[in-house]
Amino acid sequence: MNSAASNFQPLASNFHNERLLREEMIRVGKLLYDRGLIVSTDGNISARLDDQRVLATPSGLCKGLMTADQLIIVDMDGRRVGLTTPANRDLKPTSEMRMHLEAYRRRPDIRGIVHAHPPTVVAASIAGLDLAQCLIPEVIVMLGVIPVTQYATPSSEENAHAIRELIVGHDAIILQRHGTLVVGNSPTDAYLKTETVDQMARVSMMLAVLGQGQPLSADQVAKLIAQRQALGLARAGDAGDFCAHCGVCRFPNQLAPAGPTDQDLREITARVLRELGR
Repeated sequence: MNSAASNFQPLASNFHNERLLREEMIRVGKLLYDRGLIVSTDGNISARLDDQRVLATPSGLCKGLMTADQLIIVDMDGRRVGLTTPANRDLKPTSEMRMHLEAYRRRPDIRGIVHAHPPTVVAASIAGLDLAQCLIPEVIVMLGVIPVTQYATPSSEENAHAIRELIVGHDAIILQRHGTLVVGNSPTDAYLKTETVDQMARVSMMLAVLGQGQPLSADQVAKLIAQRQALGLARAGDAGDFCAHCGVCRFPNQLAPAGPTDQDLREITARVLRELGR
């Protein structure tokens, strides 16, 4: 994945117009609030307008009660730009904007971001529950291994530093004690992935209560990796993640080289596809 800004493609032909994007973000905010993934003025949503501007939820508003004309536009330095409306004239960028902008800078393919506070995810991260286990097939295919950051003070530059390297190879990140940062090809896509992370945390906590539950075997995970790659969902961090957390480091009768690469996973994928007769 090339995250160089110089390779960024013009976005004009790829986006709904600003009005439709505003309406989409309002729907996402209401869904997050109604599902209990955020409360009060928690969380934030953003979307690229083009390579220099981001549409974002402002600071201090309940995302379930927003209106489209309250959303604001910022540049890649986090400064407000563009025309104001009577509804957003006195509103300011969220202090979490640094984290959003860092993600956009590192991943030119990102079109929408959702930062939420799912209580199950927050509780699991505080309890030290391992949320990177390979438990659920859909999570492995759609999101891969979901990492947890080191704790960083909310609303600070520390948050941007905490996600800087991880966001390059992951679409979903758990922020220690602070919720989730999830990216996608639209705000709706990022929201749906946030639901998946929340579901994974719920299942993990249920298993912890039940005191049982085994992760998928390496062979089973390898087949899911093949599906993930066939769907074009593979990310730069997959090789190390799937080796460390799922045990997909071995070829038949031999060990993969230390520090498996994406080439290793491509070879595993080819083998699995042959076995499936595809």
